[in-house]
Amino acid sequence: MKPRAQTLLLVALTLAVGATSVCHSPVSGAQPAVIKSGSGDDMRAVYATPQDVAEGKRVAEASCVGCHGANGVSATKGIPHLAGQRPAYVYVELKAYQSGARNAEAMTNAVKFLSDDALVKVAAYYASLDPAQPSSTSSAKPAPAQLDPVQAGKALAATCAGCHGDAGITKMPGTPSLVGQDPRYLVAAMKGYKSGQRKNDVMKSMISATADADLSNIALYYALQKPARAQTAAAGDQAAGKAAAAACAGCHGDKGVSGNPANPSLAGQDSQYIAAALKAYKDGARSDETMKSLAATLDEAAAKNLAAFYANQQPQPTNVRKPLTTAEWAQRCDRCHGVNGNSTDPRLPALAAQRVEYLEKTLHAYRTGERKSPQMAAMSEGLTEADVENLAAYYARQKARAVVYVTLPAK
Repeated sequence: MKPRAQTLLLVALTLAVGATSVCHSPVSGAQPAVIKSGSGDDMRAVYATPQDVAEGKRVAEASCVGCHGANGVSATKGIPHLAGQRPAYVYVELKAYQSGARNAEAMTNAVKFLSDDALVKVAAYYASLDPAQPSSTSSAKPAPAQLDPVQAGKALAATCAGCHGDAGITKMPGTPSLVGQDPRYLVAAMKGYKSGQRKNDVMKSMISATADADLSNIALYYALQKPARAQTAAAGDQAAGKAAAAACAGCHGDKGVSGNPANPSLAGQDSQYIAAALKAYKDGARSDETMKSLAATLDEAAAKNLAAFYANQQPQPTNVRKPLTTAEWAQRCDRCHGVNGNSTDPRLPALAAQRVEYLEKTLHAYRTGERKSPQMAAMSEGLTEADVENLAAYYARQKARAVVYVTLPAK
């Protein structure tokens, strides 16, 4: 029969205890977390003794306090709090700096001569400390306003409806529908009018004072509307236009549904607008060498035929999802990092009450690949700049809580 494993409690507000003794220290607000009996090297800090913690404190005072502050509460912008951080996570990250897997000269210099035993003890020491709280996180930002970008775009688009129709489906011949377009294309087009690269005095005056963020919200709103054909008549020979459209499919997609955000979808577009755009490329009023060379071979009748073909195709929904709110992003993060960022897994970092600019920096590092983690890369890929700022501010405001790790007996 296997020997019965000892029960271990690691209380993040008191000292860690050894695997051959049991210490019951009631901690207000501490959260229990079950860990499996037995562990790898990364879990040794969880099993540290009071003597190990005391020795870890001496190492930390010699090597860490200059940056991470007394008692692990950082007062330096961009430097994380370590107090109350999860022990196995701290150990693994220290090893990453030592091996060069993480690149930061100051950290590498601080740990490169420390033994593995010293790293275990430092990690156990920091895990034993009172965690920082939002009130002591001087850099924490106020709660950001929760702005729904789609609703913001809808409100701004009200001024566009007179020409482009409700939900971006035009009823005015010669005026384009905006529904069914990739938002990146619409933003680029609006910026073209704003800069004067595209010539239209009405459009320039409408958006000249519109901020780039507002342009993005308008484009997102139209991209998420149910697509439908323009409610205008289409004159021309569709069959003849279909034959001519073969030369356009490479950029604008089969049947006018573009797969490239740099190129607009033409399916369901107002035919007069398409014909006028082709003429503008042919005459040089619109600047695009590829389009100019293609339009140069089209006479007025051929342009109308091509426009009629595309106007009668069915537009398709864009491959764009409604952005998640900060609360929805936080729910995803909490699956690994614990409720409100209070991780109950000793291998995963707590986020609650961490310095806000450090959280921002870390999310950016995962987004760019500077820090390597398949899970975090997948999670952070869809974050916008605003998402990063809002998430960092959210977790910096959460109350950090102690954790009690309990090892269950072996069966």
